[in-house]
Amino acid sequence: MKMQKENSRRGFTLLELMVSMAVGLFVLAAIASLFKIGMNSTMLVTQRVENQQNMRAAVDLMVKDISLAGAGLPSGGIQLPTGAGATASKFGCDQSGTCHVTAYTYPGGNYMYGLLPGYSNGVEDDTVIPAAPPPAIDDSITSIYCDYNFPLYEYTVTVAANGGSITLAPIATYSPAPPAINSAGGIQVGDLILLSNTVGTAVGEVTGISSTTIDFANLDPLNINQSGAASNNIKAISGGANTVAYRLFAVTYYLTVPPAGQTPRLMRQVNGLTPVPVADDIINLQFAFDVYNTTTGALDANQANPIGVGESPNNIQKINLVVMGQSIINNGKRSQNMYLATDVSARNMAFRNRYD
Repeated sequence: MKMQKENSRRGFTLLELMVSMAVGLFVLAAIASLFKIGMNSTMLVTQRVENQQNMRAAVDLMVKDISLAGAGLPSGGIQLPTGAGATASKFGCDQSGTCHVTAYTYPGGNYMYGLLPGYSNGVEDDTVIPAAPPPAIDDSITSIYCDYNFPLYEYTVTVAANGGSITLAPIATYSPAPPAINSAGGIQVGDLILLSNTVGTAVGEVTGISSTTIDFANLDPLNINQSGAASNNIKAISGGANTVAYRLFAVTYYLTVPPAGQTPRLMRQVNGLTPVPVADDIINLQFAFDVYNTTTGALDANQANPIGVGESPNNIQKINLVVMGQSIINNGKRSQNMYLATDVSARNMAFRNRYD
């Protein structure tokens, strides 16, 4: 009887299996770690890209408005109603009477400058933004300039003796004829109108409008139409000839924190109209100004609060802007914050040659 030979081939030992499993687990852990790093890097890049795009859209719009500050205004700005019976006019407020910045009256004795710095009053209702880096200084800014897109200058303008309205008739020499003043994209209640003639210049807030008339009733939300003021109102220039009208844009940028836990938002408010959002997740907005010093003849750079230190907004030469945004996309409740800085030349403000 023959015995079967024992198979000489051997299997893995327990030690070999344990070593191979350990090596395999190590390789898998390395692959998982690399995958996690890749995913985190992708999320980081995504957060930064969308944050930067969001801030660039906001900055581009602000730069456009700020660069036009003072365009079309008389040199040095416009004196609003003054004298007996006059009270402070407002900006940054809508038709409901809500003012969206904490300091909303014109400075310098009710004077409309082309640019109004708003130091540390840039968050509506003084709401605290926890994500803003300390010290939590948020500014607002208001840029005022003429709008030439709607051709009010193509109308003959007649000012009522009491300053409460103007009548407009299209000038026949213009072809095609100008659009109706109350047409789509035309004048609307809350707009500011600049009137200039041989007597002087005045500003009114539109309180009513038809196809041929614009009303400037008293007690308007921006307190511009003060027919009872002693001077510098529409009534004061009612006897002038060759009256020309332009629409003004008084554009205010500020931050607001919506209810229900929403993130901070950059807002744009024009004249006395309802504010509109510009960009979400903007947590900090700061401005500094390069101002010509009329006493020393030099440029005072990076003035955070030029009005507060006695500088005139008329002498602002450059606006330095810093915006801080927070990424909209969260990664495990982690957000990316990013600064975006630029500067804007105030090309329509008063020019001073510091090298004279």
